[in-house]
Amino acid sequence: METALTRLTGVRYPLVQTGMGWVAGPRLVSATANAGALGILASATMTVDRLREAVREVKSRTDAPFGVNLRADASDAGDRVRVIVEEGVKVASFALAPSAELVAELKAAGVVVIPTVGARRHAEKVAGWGADAVIVQGGEGGGHTGEVATTVLLPQVVDAVRIPVVAAGGFFDGRGLVAALAYGAAGVAMGTRFLLTSDSTVPDAVKARYLAATVRDVTVTRAVDGLPHRMLRTELVDSLERSGRTTALLRAVRHAAAFRRLSGLSWPRMLRDGRALRHGKDLTWSQVLLAANTPMLLRASMVEGRTDLGVMASGQVAGVIDDLPSCAELVDRTMTEAAQIMGALSAGSASMRG
Repeated sequence: METALTRLTGVRYPLVQTGMGWVAGPRLVSATANAGALGILASATMTVDRLREAVREVKSRTDAPFGVNLRADASDAGDRVRVIVEEGVKVASFALAPSAELVAELKAAGVVVIPTVGARRHAEKVAGWGADAVIVQGGEGGGHTGEVATTVLLPQVVDAVRIPVVAAGGFFDGRGLVAALAYGAAGVAMGTRFLLTSDSTVPDAVKARYLAATVRDVTVTRAVDGLPHRMLRTELVDSLERSGRTTALLRAVRHAAAFRRLSGLSWPRMLRDGRALRHGKDLTWSQVLLAANTPMLLRASMVEGRTDLGVMASGQVAGVIDDLPSCAELVDRTMTEAAQIMGALSAGSASMRG
């Protein structure tokens, strides 16, 4: 299926696997790429050296195009951009709107720039800076999320910009792809659906918790880092919501120290990143400190398999997913279903005209 997204990135199908921290590593990204979709490597939880190693590992597993997701406000964002350029990565995506300077640097090197946004005004901003496409995530999506549903946000953005728009938030099958195309999107991005594949390195016990979840078990909370965060409701989430502010801040300090050791970042660099995050989202210093909870609580579940000690970011679609296909199987059946639906719609339209 050819769309503006496939022409732009060189992939066979208009499907994107999102850059999920601790989840979207070389194995999942290469499996996605080999299946014909666009895999996005998550780099925010990696050191710069580890990012280069991960990119080379993906390249050793596939010849297909793939991308790297960056935190635009990180103090070492420039170093990560250089890795992308030097290693010949096809696509750079961003969890937050990148600066005009980063967009220009990437485009000058021939890298396709696809930021993720959650509001029409942000899409208009990055389009004005020269972004090649945009992923727009509605409130159904997992992780940090907004309040506007995809079915309302998507047409707003499609009407506002003249670059390809990829829909995210609430997609898991061929029906969703056809619906997004009908809205004017050039494809769909899926996180939870790719997390729940046999190619994902997420521990089996964690996958089982996702598969057992109903739609009502997916909630939005501010208890983790002070921002709206969609995840599975667990006893830990309930406990975080009940804990007082002092307890939460002390926990955040411990998690910040742990993440510093894992990431190799110095305290001054972490403080600079925190200052950039604060200005980028208009946060209080307490909220910046709480943000240290996110990577460590996600690591506990997504890497260590501790569903009792970690949080599980999740889109609402977790409540309707009940299997673990390979990436190849997932992509194949999504595209087959989409083709069947489009054929049926075309046939129905022809019969009505007749």
